[in-house]
Amino acid sequence: MGQISILGCGWLGLPLAKSLLKNGFVVKGSTTSNAKISTLKEAGILPFLIQIEEEKTTGDMVSFLENSSVLIIDIPPKLHSNSSESFVSKIKNLLPFIENSSLEKILFVSSTSVYADDNLVVTEATQPQPETESGKQLLLAEQLLQAHSQTTVLRLGGLIGNNRHPIHFLSGRTNVENPDAPINLIHLTDCIGILHKIIEANCWNETFNAVAPYHPTRKEYYTRKAIQLNLPVPQFDKSKPSIGKTILSEKLIAKLNYTFKVNPL
Repeated sequence: MGQISILGCGWLGLPLAKSLLKNGFVVKGSTTSNAKISTLKEAGILPFLIQIEEEKTTGDMVSFLENSSVLIIDIPPKLHSNSSESFVSKIKNLLPFIENSSLEKILFVSSTSVYADDNLVVTEATQPQPETESGKQLLLAEQLLQAHSQTTVLRLGGLIGNNRHPIHFLSGRTNVENPDAPINLIHLTDCIGILHKIIEANCWNETFNAVAPYHPTRKEYYTRKAIQLNLPVPQFDKSKPSIGKTILSEKLIAKLNYTFKVNPL
């Protein structure tokens, strides 16, 4: 069915690569860890040790992209508000390799952090107004890639699945903010399912929000989840008004004919 390169075989990239292999694709995958090369190889993924830096790119990017028609970029910025690192510079360093390769399409994994917490209902038509450094740089990276290639951007909500869940961070905490804000989560299974759908439908030059269509309040949801998992219930601070957003994925559901498989509740 063709060859795909996945830049970043981490929490999402590795199970995605395995899923694509099962569907008949040849998959090249990158990691920044020597120790993980054997993991990729054992899974049937063609492994590459690649490090994307602000000033340079280390590793055999030419061979990594060679003969692939699609590049999936899944390297989160991991930035904090006081970070001086430039994720945008890293993406810029990729462009010459992309332009000189056989690539036809790019799938960029972004985040709903590009939208402001302004208590509004958010669709893809909503003007992004990122408030965090990570969100700001993700938005610039989206724009950079879409200006240079046939790029589809997938803005994922909060990630859950495969032992990853915010309740493990929130459990037992006090004074947790925004109790009345809605949740916007997506399970790993649906992340993979949607990425598959985009590739299968040959759906490019698009932007999609990807959040499960269930939006109880943070207090309601995390209280219930803590009880389900027999964890200490977080205590919420109701002294200040809650801020958040409700992110809709109706465009994705309609255009890709996609049905969410996992209800995070």
